[in-house]
Amino acid sequence: MIPRMSTPEERPKKLARRLAPVLEQLQRQSVVESVTHRQQQNRSDLIENLVQRQQQAALVRELNRLNKADIGHLLNMLPADKRHTVWQELPDETAGDVLLELNDAVAEDLIELTDEARLLSILGALDSDELTEIDNLLPPAVLQQAIDALETNERNWVKQTIAYPEGSVGDNMSRDSLVIHESLTIRDAIERVRSAPELPPQTDKLFVTGHHHQLVGVVPLIELMRFPEDTLVRDCMDTDVVAFSPGDDAVDAGQAFERYDLISAPVVDEHHRLIGRLRVETIMDHLREVAQKQALAKEGLKADTDLFGPILEGARERWPWLMINLLTAFLATRFISLFEGTIQQLVALATLMPIVASVGGNTGNQTAALVIRGLAMEQIQGGNLGYIYRKELLISLINGVIWGSVLGLFAWLLYQNPLLGCVMMGAVMLNLLLAALIGITVPMLLVRLKKDPAMGSSVVLTFATDSMGFFLFLGLATLILV
Repeated sequence: MIPRMSTPEERPKKLARRLAPVLEQLQRQSVVESVTHRQQQNRSDLIENLVQRQQQAALVRELNRLNKADIGHLLNMLPADKRHTVWQELPDETAGDVLLELNDAVAEDLIELTDEARLLSILGALDSDELTEIDNLLPPAVLQQAIDALETNERNWVKQTIAYPEGSVGDNMSRDSLVIHESLTIRDAIERVRSAPELPPQTDKLFVTGHHHQLVGVVPLIELMRFPEDTLVRDCMDTDVVAFSPGDDAVDAGQAFERYDLISAPVVDEHHRLIGRLRVETIMDHLREVAQKQALAKEGLKADTDLFGPILEGARERWPWLMINLLTAFLATRFISLFEGTIQQLVALATLMPIVASVGGNTGNQTAALVIRGLAMEQIQGGNLGYIYRKELLISLINGVIWGSVLGLFAWLLYQNPLLGCVMMGAVMLNLLLAALIGITVPMLLVRLKKDPAMGSSVVLTFATDSMGFFLFLGLATLILV
């Protein structure tokens, strides 16, 4: 009987059902401990010890039914006290695999909680590639001890890999690949595949090397079935290979993976010697982290923020942007104060001002989102930047005329004042043009400053569209209506 595949809508429900027994057990454990603390003093220690052992055994049974990814998800969603309880019950080998699945902030919290002896035992269960995934989270002394415990070739690999910048191809590559020499036959290549203890993840091709371990081509696994066994590898290999340098940006590599439908790709040094392999799973994980970082950076937050972390730490993280928001809001009110006399004469202006600011903020954020995406995909260059400006300004002009007219007509009918409708239309149109201009300029300026183009862009846009929206609307009203 063929098992039924779960739909995307069903998967979150299935995950919730798998985690529910553990969450219930943790809740039950908290309740029972609370009750035992209220018992008579001479009996409470004995009762609490007995109950604690029973609850601990029940929790371990439930955890053993989960895979490492589910346990990682569980730890990411638990408050600190329950998270620590679960972590202490994990076997060291399981804990190492789970550590790779965690949010950086959660992983750092658990690493800080773990004593050095257990942490070294956990790291000892990881291979060299896995160790390089979390090297930046480990205390330097512990990392060095973990590296020293590796075999010589693995030790050299880890030292080489962690030396590459974060976010580079070298930082994301692995050493698990199937390599054959160009002088071998297809029979030898098939034997090489068969003799491997296990196929490395996402293995779709063999890497072919020549003299001095230089990469000369690749042979897709499917091709091994198409040629006679005595055919030389050099006669059937593909020499048009997409390869990367360890210094290349991993985001650029991800775009190449998408463009050429790659599953894996070789990484070569400056002498074209094969030094590693880049896998689609690894590169997609990196792109997802970059996307999450940009989405949070746009709102002034860090990507590794722990949703269930300490309250004071979460509050402190938001202080800088709250201060900037307060300053920009205060500046926006100064624009309004310049026209207090106008507002006193025409109270209707006070009710219409927020509409102008809101429409401009929406347009600016849409433009900024498109520009940030274009920068991430390397679609925006110096040669086509002018076209982007012209296109977005023209779109804003069209929308400004259409929707400005609609809002102007609404203001005219509501307040029986045709000039007020003209002011409304003009202010909306000008604010949309300004919003588009700022939505392009802010990300481009951040790139010039070598900053994340998404960093705080919504804060800047909100300030600009609010303050200038007020200024344009009230300025036009002063010139035309007063």
